[in-house]
Amino acid sequence: MKILISNDDGYQAPGILALYEALKDLGEVEVIAPEHNNSAKSNALTLNQPLYVHDGARGFRYVNGTPADCMHIALTGLLGYRPDLLVSGINNGANMGDDTIYSGTVGAAMEGYLFGIPAIAFSQVEKGWAHLDAAAQKARELVQHVIAQQLHAQSVPFLLNVNIPNRPLSELGPFEVCRLGRRHAAENVISQTSPRGDTMYWIGAAGAAKDGAPGTDFHAAAQGHVAVTPLQVDLTDYEGLAAWNQGLAALGAGTR
Repeated sequence: MKILISNDDGYQAPGILALYEALKDLGEVEVIAPEHNNSAKSNALTLNQPLYVHDGARGFRYVNGTPADCMHIALTGLLGYRPDLLVSGINNGANMGDDTIYSGTVGAAMEGYLFGIPAIAFSQVEKGWAHLDAAAQKARELVQHVIAQQLHAQSVPFLLNVNIPNRPLSELGPFEVCRLGRRHAAENVISQTSPRGDTMYWIGAAGAAKDGAPGTDFHAAAQGHVAVTPLQVDLTDYEGLAAWNQGLAALGAGTR
C-alpha cells in the first residue's frame, strides 16, 4: 500500500506531522507538501516560476509552491510510481460548505483525484490544533477501512472531504456521510494604511453557516460527528442546460 500525504499548512505543520504518525505503519507512506502555508490556494498551479523540491526532516520533501503543485509534480515525474491513496491534511480549521472551493487541503486531494487516484482531505473544524491526536486517530480509522474494504482498488476513484470536530476521542460521534452546506457571504474586507501611506486590504473572515440543516456537514460536525462528504469535480448545471439551450437558440448555440 503506497500512501502519499500532502497539506496546505506547510510540511512542518502539526496536522501533517500527526497524520503521518497515524498512517506511517499502514504501508509505504511519503510526504510531499508546501514549504510554507498555502491556505486558500484551491487548485492553483504555479506557471510563471520554477518549482524546487527540497529534503526535510523525517524524510519529508517540500516544494516552493501550492498544494496542487506538490501533487502535480509528484504524480507527473517526481515519484516514479503511482500511489494507491492520496491523503491531505490535517488542516488547521474547517473545510465545509463553500470552503471546499477555496481550500488548498481539498485542492491537493482533488489534484490526485484528477489523476485517477483515490483521495481524502482531512480537516479539524476549529483552528488551534486542540485534540489533534483524536483527529489523527479518526483519520487512521477511515484509511484502515478503505484498505480493508479495498475501496482504493475500485475502477472509479473517490474524493472524500472529512471534517473532524475538535473533541477528545471519547466525545467524537461516528462517521456521518453528508452533503455540503452553504455559508453566508464573507465578512467585509479589512482595510489599513501601510507605513508608506498606501491602502492595503485583507480578506475578511468566512461567513457563518447559511445552510446548516440536518444532512449537511455543518450540522453533522456541530453534533460531534465526523462529517464525510463525497465530492465530484463536474460543475455542469445540468438542470440549466435545456433553458440555456433554448434561450441561446437565436444565436445559433446548441448544447454539445
